[in-house]
Amino acid sequence: MEFKNYYETLGVTPGATADEIKKAYRKLARKYHPDVSKEPDAVARMTDLNEANAVLSDPEKRAAYDRLAQESRPQPGQDFRPPPHWDAGFEFSDGAGGHGGPGGAPGDYSDFFEQLFGRTARARGAAHPDQPGRSQPQAQRGTDHHARIELDLADAYQGAERTLTLQSAHQANDGSLARDERNLLVKIPQGVREGQLIRLAGQGSPGWGGAPAGDLFLEVLFKPDPRWRAEGRDVYQPLMVAPWEAALGASVEVGMPGGSVVEVTVPAGWKAARKLRLKGRGIPGKPPGDLYLELHLALPTATTDAERAAYTALAQAFSHYNPRAAQGAQP
Repeated sequence: MEFKNYYETLGVTPGATADEIKKAYRKLARKYHPDVSKEPDAVARMTDLNEANAVLSDPEKRAAYDRLAQESRPQPGQDFRPPPHWDAGFEFSDGAGGHGGPGGAPGDYSDFFEQLFGRTARARGAAHPDQPGRSQPQAQRGTDHHARIELDLADAYQGAERTLTLQSAHQANDGSLARDERNLLVKIPQGVREGQLIRLAGQGSPGWGGAPAGDLFLEVLFKPDPRWRAEGRDVYQPLMVAPWEAALGASVEVGMPGGSVVEVTVPAGWKAARKLRLKGRGIPGKPPGDLYLELHLALPTATTDAERAAYTALAQAFSHYNPRAAQGAQP
């Protein structure tokens, strides 16, 4: 997937004001609108213009896009994939502007746009009461906000209180992009799953005409961790075992994501990709998930004469064994 430089598409600089972006879009839209343009690529160019305008005319999307570009530093012509959880901690409001435009429709977006903003672009789409050009009702509830947050898996086991920093943006009076940041103390419920929404009542946009404020919905993500991964309430954890433990069996101590330590019996005759199931040791719930220990063989390094002699004796004892036989290799 190609990284799209929306500033180049509209012919503006990253420091352009909202008015400069609007003028650039309108000028190019008059040139490439399919109803009037004679350019052979008018439809494709108009689609690109609509997409660039959808991002750069929306302060929230623009700020998130700028951060992604700065942190990823994509190279022209290289395949681009946004990093996992790239937008974690960034706050979006429902009904943010920038959808469609002359010659475009809300669904006319590239894979790049969908990868970045598909979730927020398909938000409810209700107009904010401050949006110009619309009659103002006497009272209207504030729009809801959404953000994705990263938690440690241990928080799901134990529950926690965390101070979270959320970033957003708005258009300043001079048309420039002003970045916002706020800290919230959030109670993380025990048993929370990835993808679950935590609702903070009244933390969205203010209401209009005395109506209540909207809510803030936090979508839970677990921080990538080589020690374990979660799938629903089930948790998968690699368990390294020594060759003699795999062959003869052993009793080993294993640290759990929640902080406890349990003693696990490794059965004799370990085989590749084998899993040990610890029932009810996954993420708490009704019912709780299970914990699966994925067995992996750890080979110690031979650094002393005694250790090298032990490997030599092992090779002699298993002289008939060909580890590559399954791949068709001859003994």
